[in-house]
Amino acid sequence: VSVGAKSAPHRSMYYAMGLKSADIEKPFVGVATTWNESAPCNITLSRQAQSAKKGVKSAGGTPREFTTITVTDGIAMGHAGMKSSLISREVIADSVELTMRGHCYDALIGLAGCDKSLPGLMMVMLRLNVPSVFIYGGSILPGNYKGKDVTIVDVFEGVGKQSTGEISKEDLFDLERVACPSGGSCGGQFTANTMACVSEAIGLALPGSAGMPAVYEARDKFAVSSGEAVMNLLEKNIRPRDIVTKKSLENAAVIVAASGGSTNAALHLPAIANEAGIKFTLEDVTNISKKTPYIADLKPSGKYVAKDLYEIGGVPVLIKALLEGGFLHEDCMTVSGKTIAENHKDVVFPTDQKVIYKTSKPLSPTGGFVGLKGNLAPEGAIVKIVGTKRKKFKGKAKCFN
Repeated sequence: VSVGAKSAPHRSMYYAMGLKSADIEKPFVGVATTWNESAPCNITLSRQAQSAKKGVKSAGGTPREFTTITVTDGIAMGHAGMKSSLISREVIADSVELTMRGHCYDALIGLAGCDKSLPGLMMVMLRLNVPSVFIYGGSILPGNYKGKDVTIVDVFEGVGKQSTGEISKEDLFDLERVACPSGGSCGGQFTANTMACVSEAIGLALPGSAGMPAVYEARDKFAVSSGEAVMNLLEKNIRPRDIVTKKSLENAAVIVAASGGSTNAALHLPAIANEAGIKFTLEDVTNISKKTPYIADLKPSGKYVAKDLYEIGGVPVLIKALLEGGFLHEDCMTVSGKTIAENHKDVVFPTDQKVIYKTSKPLSPTGGFVGLKGNLAPEGAIVKIVGTKRKKFKGKAKCFN
């Protein structure tokens, strides 16, 4: 769409948008965001996209920004709207694919904030297999209620407490007003932050880019760096399928298990793998959890939120602990152009904190979830056990047709 006489009509449309001949001759980089006004998870993505575009331009590319949908679980949950959630992942992947293919873009930067949008963008990166960098939009700041950090999950739990008389309606209304004080994704180790950790561990995001809260303007430097990184990948012809391998998928599953992450990762990792033609199943994810120590004291099972993890060094600290313990494949390539071991060789594990533990002294010797099989779930099921005291239950079953 940019070379030769046959592309004159196409170039004409680019001139209409203010591009010069020199811009049109450069590689086109799609900058895809899930920006919208449906939830705080997405509200900062447009700002960060502008920084990513600066990075692309400074490194010799021509960025072309576009957006796609999201369905936000925090608002879709608890009613029929949740039926739209998982399907939105496929629509996100499909819509970005169509835009990229339709306009023949050479590379992709993807910015996402909400649960299904993170795997949706990672999936399409593998499907297209053009040089790509993922950027997480960042976490929300924690709310404060009666002197304690709170998140959206505290509000969901508050609904239950109010229904049983444990708290009053007035208490619940006070809680809902302060639980979400800024833009950004839900603050605990829920699906968004889990998949953000995955983005670094699997190698599709720059090291350290997932941790900083969304509203911090310093986060934009990661967007600029990501724009520069995608141009480096383009020059070296390093593509997502060079990065996402069986080994890097195993690294991603280790991060999920070690951080007490969302069981939704067991839906998303096989879907990402499938786009690269790699078989990686629910059983692979749960088997890794059996062998991985749980070392991150993060909500909803632990005490701390994403901002606390950022303040002690972010996801690189979690990765460093797992590298030192021998739980990660060190030779996996990443979008930095270096291996995961090379990216973290200078990271020093901080000892004056209680957010991330060393693998030699874990919170639990096994990961945050287990796999189950039986007549109720012949193809398998996953259960989160972090923070669970009882591992066995006996009682009468209510049977439904």
